[in-house]
Amino acid sequence: MNLSGLHLLLTYQCNIECDHCFVWGSPWQSGTMTFENVGEILKQGRDLGTVKWIYFEGGEPFLYYAVLIAGVLQAAQMDFKVGVVSNGYWATDVNDAMICLKPLAGFIHDLSVSSDLYHYTQELSEQAQNARIAARKLGIPVCVITIAQPEETNAVSVVGQLPAGESAVRYRGRAAKNLVARAVQEHWSRFTECLFEDLREPGRVHVDPFGNLHICQGICIGNLFRMPLREICARYDPASHPIIGPLFEGGPAGLVRSYGLSHAETYADACHLCYEARCTLRGKFPEILGPDQIYGVLEEE
Repeated sequence: MNLSGLHLLLTYQCNIECDHCFVWGSPWQSGTMTFENVGEILKQGRDLGTVKWIYFEGGEPFLYYAVLIAGVLQAAQMDFKVGVVSNGYWATDVNDAMICLKPLAGFIHDLSVSSDLYHYTQELSEQAQNARIAARKLGIPVCVITIAQPEETNAVSVVGQLPAGESAVRYRGRAAKNLVARAVQEHWSRFTECLFEDLREPGRVHVDPFGNLHICQGICIGNLFRMPLREICARYDPASHPIIGPLFEGGPAGLVRSYGLSHAETYADACHLCYEARCTLRGKFPEILGPDQIYGVLEEE
């Protein structure tokens, strides 16, 4: 595995609870990185030797502002290119946004601000506009990420980090529960490949607050707090992984067939079928299909 990017899920917590969120971000979520966690992940990324980009995302990373700022500065000092993904809630006006962003100026290469009808009442919110103005004044590269409504069938499905502009919903996480009724459904047997992740040679993976390394959110290939990232990458074999192997060979339909899972006839997209299959298999593969947070299971439940 030749990783070029590590995306740190700084926290599963978020100040809002969007219907499309595939990590079930909400004010009631738990799991947040410490300064020590961030430092350990960055050290392992440097030791791997191939990682160029570090992204801080969530949840909402600005909720833990001190950890975010310290992490960004440390990553920049280690010569990583740094990105931050946020919903921009902190940009109540341009001046406030500049105060929040000023410590990041000169240290981050990308600020991605989410703005759509899941986050706000306008597709381009005042917060996103304020954040964009402030970032440009400070010389921070900035873009706005917009996720289309389920009825917008012309939205583009993309691989990897979402680009600026409008992208289609991926029906996993909360979207698999709250939005599928509004989506066009297709027969399950059509979903014979993973369209959104490169399972053979993933260019980037996500690391959550517990050290889980996600090739796709909710599919873990190891834990870098228990085994060094370098070793996890060296051992990575998609064909032998009990979840990735069937996905690699036959997509979500292949995963369903491999384990003889009961299923509906139609699904909103490949992610929807994959997510539902994984929910069914969690009891069999608890270390791989987790943690609870990413499947919408709260601690008190």
